[in-house]
Amino acid sequence: MSNIRLFCSESLSLNFKSKLGKSQSHYLIKVMRIKIDENFSLFNSNGEWLAKIVEISNGIVGFSVIEKLRQQKVAKEIWLAFSPIKSNYFNFMIQKATELGVTKFIPIIFDRTIVRKLNIERVEKIIIEATEQSNRINVPILEKPQNLKNFISNNSKKIDLIFADLNSSKKKLEINKDANKPLCAIVGPEGDFSEHERELILSFKDVKPVNINQNILRTETATISIISIINYILSL
Repeated sequence: MSNIRLFCSESLSLNFKSKLGKSQSHYLIKVMRIKIDENFSLFNSNGEWLAKIVEISNGIVGFSVIEKLRQQKVAKEIWLAFSPIKSNYFNFMIQKATELGVTKFIPIIFDRTIVRKLNIERVEKIIIEATEQSNRINVPILEKPQNLKNFISNNSKKIDLIFADLNSSKKKLEINKDANKPLCAIVGPEGDFSEHERELILSFKDVKPVNINQNILRTETATISIISIINYILSL
């Protein structure tokens, strides 16, 4: 399998021919120094495919799909409901959560959320790049920002909610691995959840509060920790 992987939004199939966009073409030509007749791989929900470069013209790469490498597997859905945070930490959090297998990102504007605007296009770019790098096929979904009340009402009975709660007395997370519902970790903002938000989350039907560390963790650290714990339990 080629170690050069690019996301392609077009429907891929054997002998499919097309051209890459300017940014991806520049990456292959100028960064990876790839040439005509050399191979790379493309992926999306159709799976991962081996493609050959058949043309380089005016800085644009033309390719042909020559082989199917693998099909997307059905995996346990892991969602992340999170508060937007400051840029550098936020980019790191999204990147690592993607690498760790999050399948859906749900931005929530909490009472104490400081960063209240999200550059959706920029976040989607980070998600795609992290998916390419981490050998995943399925690109995580990014929802539009919403408030906590809407999130709770929209997902009632649809998910198992894992609540990273510093105030919880529970130190062990128990997960029903056979349940068909997605697992959704909810992580608070830099100033933590308000008491009203804690009550609202704890009223959720299938909520599992857990104290993941005795120390106060930054939002991005708490996110990586809880997703890593979920992955570990699912792999047992």
